[in-house]
Amino acid sequence: MNVDSHQHFWQYDPAEHPWMSGALAVLQRDHLPADLQPLLRAADIQATVAVQASQSLKETEALLALSDRYDFIRGVVGWVDLCSPQVREQLSQYAPRHRFVGVRHVVHDEPDDNFMLRPDFLRGLSALAEFDLTYDLLLYPRHLPVAVEVVRQFPQQRFVLDHIAKPLIKAGVLAPWEDDLRALARFDNVYCKVSGMVTEAAWRAWQPADFTPYLDVVFDCFGAGRLMFGSDWPVCTLAGDYAQVVSLARDYVRGLGSAIEDKVMGRNAAEFYGLA
Repeated sequence: MNVDSHQHFWQYDPAEHPWMSGALAVLQRDHLPADLQPLLRAADIQATVAVQASQSLKETEALLALSDRYDFIRGVVGWVDLCSPQVREQLSQYAPRHRFVGVRHVVHDEPDDNFMLRPDFLRGLSALAEFDLTYDLLLYPRHLPVAVEVVRQFPQQRFVLDHIAKPLIKAGVLAPWEDDLRALARFDNVYCKVSGMVTEAAWRAWQPADFTPYLDVVFDCFGAGRLMFGSDWPVCTLAGDYAQVVSLARDYVRGLGSAIEDKVMGRNAAEFYGLA
């Protein structure tokens, strides 16, 4: 089973999606399963994980409802208020839904770079293991040292880093992202998504070779057993179509052998998220 471990759905609402502005304004329309399904078939992707794009319980419920209707949506990474004293009540509401597999918070949009070290956030994060839920780390490179401090406190919690932490691919910059990524990868409960790269490159002008230095670092850090492909559709369409994004990852891993391709393009995501 080939798995896209990171994609989004939304019915566009300016109040819920304020980040879709400026150069991202082209995303200001509905993106729903019927739009993605033919792209999955063409790319030989059988399953996906739908990830939250707004900070609302309403969206979490909507994603779960879509997963009930569309069998290819095998997992939902939703949002709950991890800083709320009622976080366990919120988790209790969603955890019994078998396709609710994890939680994410849009940390990189928080004004405080140390947001994840807040006592209330850490308290909420500590509740996830009780419900066997994963946590997606959505960060910029400057947040990686903070992520190291957080992960160190939760050795039993399964984490996955989204979008290889959005390094400065367009500028061709590796430092200090590489060293900080290596520090995070030393924790074997942290996985990484090979996703979100094209939007960090020169939109519509990138070449596959632009990503090779970053992919080399990621594979050296995490190894084939802790990496998973994700498209970041439809955000990826700012910089390339779905087929291009799939081919970018698939062409790289095919050069490493079929066993590694099998892991990165599906098996690791299925095991990490516990997909049916």
